[in-house]
Amino acid sequence: MLQQIALKAGCSAATVSRALNKSGPVSERMARRVEKAALELGYRPDANPAAVQRMRHKPMIGVLIPSITNPVFAASLSNIQKRARVSGHGVIIAQSDYDLVREAEAIVDLVSERPVGLIMTLCDPQANGANLPKALPPTVLLHNLPTARFPASVAADNFLAGRELCTHMLDHHHTRILFVSGAFAASDRAKLRYDGYCAAMKQRGLVPNPALEVGFLNGYDELDLGQSLKLFKPTAIIASNDLLAFGVIGALRREGLTVPADISVAGFDGISLGRLIDPPLTTIEMADASMGAAAASLLIDMTENGSTPRHLNVPHSLRIGGTVRDIGNESFGPKSGNRLSKRSNFPT
Repeated sequence: MLQQIALKAGCSAATVSRALNKSGPVSERMARRVEKAALELGYRPDANPAAVQRMRHKPMIGVLIPSITNPVFAASLSNIQKRARVSGHGVIIAQSDYDLVREAEAIVDLVSERPVGLIMTLCDPQANGANLPKALPPTVLLHNLPTARFPASVAADNFLAGRELCTHMLDHHHTRILFVSGAFAASDRAKLRYDGYCAAMKQRGLVPNPALEVGFLNGYDELDLGQSLKLFKPTAIIASNDLLAFGVIGALRREGLTVPADISVAGFDGISLGRLIDPPLTTIEMADASMGAAAASLLIDMTENGSTPRHLNVPHSLRIGGTVRDIGNESFGPKSGNRLSKRSNFPT
C-alpha cells in the first residue's frame, strides 16, 4: 500500500512512511499530497498501529459548513461544540465557501486530522457525492437529506417549507411571485425550497417563474432586481434565505419601492435579525441550533455505541412578520409615488 500511495503522490515510499507516521522531516505541501493520495486509495490511518498510538487523547469531530459568517451555520456550529464538549470531544472546523472544489479539498483536510467522525453540510450530496473522497469515517449530514452513501442526517423538510411559504403568499392573493435564490449547484436546500414554491404555484393552476439565482458570497448590498422587476412584474418575492431577503429589501429600496406596500418579501431560516428590521420579516423558522446538537449526538452515538445511522427530521414553522400583505382585489404591480430614501442599502 505504501508503494501505491508513493506512486500516486509522486514521492518515495520512505517519504510516505514519514508523512503518515510523522516520524521525520516532510514538507507541509508533500504531507498533504501524501494524505490526499492515501485517502483516495482507501487507506485508513486508524488501521496503522503507529497512527493509533499517536492519536490525540481527546477524540475529534470534523465539521464542514459552507460559511461560518452565516448565522444559520454559526448557530449549528456553536451547539455542535457544546454537545461535543460534554462528551469529551474536540471539534475541527472547515468551510467550503459554497464551492464544490473547495468542498472536496476541505473534507480531505479534515480527514487528514483523523477525526472519529464528520458532520457535514454539503452543496448537494446527491449530485456531487461521487466527487468526494471514497474513504470517510462515520458521517452525519446536517441540513442535507440522507443519501445511499450518507444515511445519517439531520435536516428540515425544505420542500415542504417552500410550499408552505408560497401558499402563504397565495393566500394573500399574490399570483406573480418571484423566487430569488442562491445558486442551486451550491445549495440543495435552496433548490428544494424552490421546488416547493413551484408545487404550490402549480397546485393553484399558476405557472411558476424561473428562479433568479445569485452567488452566495458576493454580498447582497449590490443586488440588482431592476430587470427582473420589469420582466416579471412581481407583487411578491420569496428569497431562499433570510440574508438574501434582506438583500432583496435593500434592492427594492434602491428602486424606490417599499415593503410591503409595493412588494411583499419573505425568506427562510428565521434568524434573529429578521425580528429587528421594520417591519419584521415573514420567514420560515428553522431549528438551526437544536439541529447542530442533534447531529453531534447522533454522530457520537454512532461512533461510541455503534448505533444505526438514521435520519432525523426537524420541524419548521411559519413566522408571520410584517413584510407580506394581502393585496385582495387590488391591481397588480408596484404602487406609484412610494419613494424611499436611497441613502441606505439595508432596511431599518
